Amino acid sequence: MCLNGYLHSVRKAFGITLLNKTRTAPEIWEAALGELQVQVSRSNFRTWFERTTGLSREENTFVIGVPNTFVAEYLDRNQRSLIEKALAGLTSPEVQVEFRVNGRYHRACVDDGARFTSPSGNGSGSLNPRYVFDSFVEGTSNQLARSAALAVAREPGKTYNPLFIYGGVGLGKTHLLHAIGHMAEDRHMKVLCVSAEKFTNEYVTAIRDRKMEAFHQKYRSAGMLLVDDIQFINGKEQTEETFFHTFNELHNANQQIAITSDRPPRDFSSLAERLRSRFEWGLIVDIQSPEFETRMAILQKKAKEKQVSVPNDVLEFVARQELQNIRELEGSLNRVIALARLFHREPDVPLAAKALENLSGKSPVATAPASQLILNAVAECFELSPDRILSQQRDKETSEARRVAMYLVRQETGLPLAKIGQEMGGRDAAAVAKACQKVSADISSNRYLKRKITDILQNINKN
Repeated sequence: MCLNGYLHSVRKAFGITLLNKTRTAPEIWEAALGELQVQVSRSNFRTWFERTTGLSREENTFVIGVPNTFVAEYLDRNQRSLIEKALAGLTSPEVQVEFRVNGRYHRACVDDGARFTSPSGNGSGSLNPRYVFDSFVEGTSNQLARSAALAVAREPGKTYNPLFIYGGVGLGKTHLLHAIGHMAEDRHMKVLCVSAEKFTNEYVTAIRDRKMEAFHQKYRSAGMLLVDDIQFINGKEQTEETFFHTFNELHNANQQIAITSDRPPRDFSSLAERLRSRFEWGLIVDIQSPEFETRMAILQKKAKEKQVSVPNDVLEFVARQELQNIRELEGSLNRVIALARLFHREPDVPLAAKALENLSGKSPVATAPASQLILNAVAECFELSPDRILSQQRDKETSEARRVAMYLVRQETGLPLAKIGQEMGGRDAAAVAKACQKVSADISSNRYLKRKITDILQNINKN
């Protein structure tokens, strides 16, 4: 559901009439950004939206301040429709956007361009000032990765060289990469932090402009090389070749290399074996999706950073949603805060539920985590109590219900086997795996079991 839709739902639910003229342009744009942050990728949001502001609203024209003409042209050409949809529910359905260069940011952005586009620049300014170790929320899902990153930052080139961090989108890989860079810069090291895409583009530009010597000088003289999203070079033979030699030069000089990726080296289908083996020389660590306690800690920290008082029950509600990563988690909190500010209300669970209605229009569940809902639905279908399913009873009916519950939790939530075992009465991962395998094998031949599982899923989807 777009912002227009859930704003309409909020007004209807709370009997609120939105007097657009009483809302300032910055307030309206802040609410729109809460929606846009969820719909575009992290890199796109950071590059094109993060330094924009709401300047004014003139009848049906909403004026957005941008840092330079390059950003204005990009947004006008590629994001106009998405922006106008986000603003429609906050202003009017006929709203049109206009982009104006905001002088407050113009000089800084021009300086950035001069600093980063030249192949001979040091690139150190590309570190995000917010991505430091102190702002990284540690939990069991990322503890090893954070410890490894901190060790590398404290003793670059001596331990874990290279450091290879992999995991899904928005889980904190880039945060750790930049945190390493900040600590190294504090020690006056020459840090070069780039995305693999930028490395590739600069390589192509250097070939075209016959500036390969400057390109090699830039990358092979770095005191520390940090490369984000290395999967981008997979299959690009010339880029791989160049990166291979750059890697060797730095590694032989004991200069620290840290790399992030969405997958481990072994899963690169087209990457040259000699480069893949070098990625495995140091330490490979992964970051998992944060568990509930870590999600709560992240939300509390984000609310504190924004200097906003958000009740714990609202934070818990947001933390229990089926969000894939930290970026979605932060984006959801931003939407709740922006909507509360827009209506001059204190954040509460009903308002949060309306703010976080998903694309299907179904409100998020506020009463229990997904695994608990599945357990309750299985118990109802088998006419047993949830406590009995979680117990140590081994009669045929209870055992079957327990296996079905484990199977559905695994299928519907993707939780690790060990976590499912904990939630299903303290059982181990092997027991969960065995239960899932049995149900998966039986479901094709057992019509009764298949019917029960279908009924349970229908019951869950009604709630």
